[in-house]
Amino acid sequence: MTSTPVIDVDRLNLSYGGFHAVKDLSFQVEKGELYALLGTNGAGKTSTLETVEGHRKADSGSVRVFGRNPRDRRAVRSRMGIMLQESGFSPDLTVKESVHLIGKLSRRTDRVERVLDIVDLRSKADTKVAQLSGGEKRRLDFATAVYGTPALIFLDEPTTGLDIQSRDDLWRAVDKLREDGSTVVLTTHYLEEAQQHADRIGLMHKGVFHQEGTVSELTRSLPATIRFSLGAPASTPLPLIGGSDSGGRFLIETFDLPQDLYILLGWAHANGVELRDLEAGPTRLDDVFRAISGT
Repeated sequence: MTSTPVIDVDRLNLSYGGFHAVKDLSFQVEKGELYALLGTNGAGKTSTLETVEGHRKADSGSVRVFGRNPRDRRAVRSRMGIMLQESGFSPDLTVKESVHLIGKLSRRTDRVERVLDIVDLRSKADTKVAQLSGGEKRRLDFATAVYGTPALIFLDEPTTGLDIQSRDDLWRAVDKLREDGSTVVLTTHYLEEAQQHADRIGLMHKGVFHQEGTVSELTRSLPATIRFSLGAPASTPLPLIGGSDSGGRFLIETFDLPQDLYILLGWAHANGVELRDLEAGPTRLDDVFRAISGT
C-alpha cells in the first residue's frame, strides 16, 4: 500500500436537475487493490465512476486519481484503462486496428499481438469487428482496456456474454495484472465474482454507501442460516430457536454457525431424528444486496 491512494473521493455530490444522485460520497482505493463498486438500480454508481474516470464534473467535493484531477486527461488518461459495457468500436475496423487505435488515443505503448494473445484473439487479428461474436467483442473490449498494462483499470460488467472458459481466462489475466501492480475497479451484477475476487466492496444505495468493507465484514452484518426438514416428529423440542422458510422447512438464523450446527446435530443424534435436506452456510454477498434492496 502507498500513502497516496490511487483514487481519493471526498464528499462527492452529483445532481441531475432536482435529483440528488450522489450524496457526500467518500472512499479511497489503494494501489494494487481490486475494489468492487456495487449498487442497487439508481444507486449512483455509474455517475460516480463517470466522475472518477474524468467524464463528468462533480457538483461539489473532490476527486483525485493518482493525486490529480481526473479531468486532466494529459496527466491521467495514459495511466488508465477502461472497459465499458459497450465499446462502440467501428464495425469496419479489424481487431488489430481497433486495439492499435485505442493504444494511440490513450498514448499507451504495447505490442498488439501480446494483448491479443491474452484474450485469445490472435487468430481474429484481421477479422472485422462486425464479424465477431458477442463474446469475442467482449474480449476485444478487455484487450483495449489492458493494452499497455495501465496502472488503473476499470472493468464494467467484464464477463457479460462470456462462456465459462473465457471468464476464467479473463480473471487469470486480471490476477496477473494485479501481480504487476495494476489497481482494478470492478462493477458487476455477478455478485459471486465480486465476492470471489474483490479485496474491498463499496455497496451503494440511494446515492450513499450503505456499507463498505471486505466481503467478510459485509456478510458478518447478517446471520448465517440452517435449513432442514424432520423425517418424523421429534419427542423433544428443537434445541435452537427458529422458524420456517417459504417451503415449510425449519429455518434457524445464527451468528455462530459452527457452534449451533454442532448443537443441532448432537440433538438429532441423541433423539434418533433424521435431518432431511440439511443445508447450512454463511451469509453471501447477494444476501446483503437483497437486504438493502428493500430499504
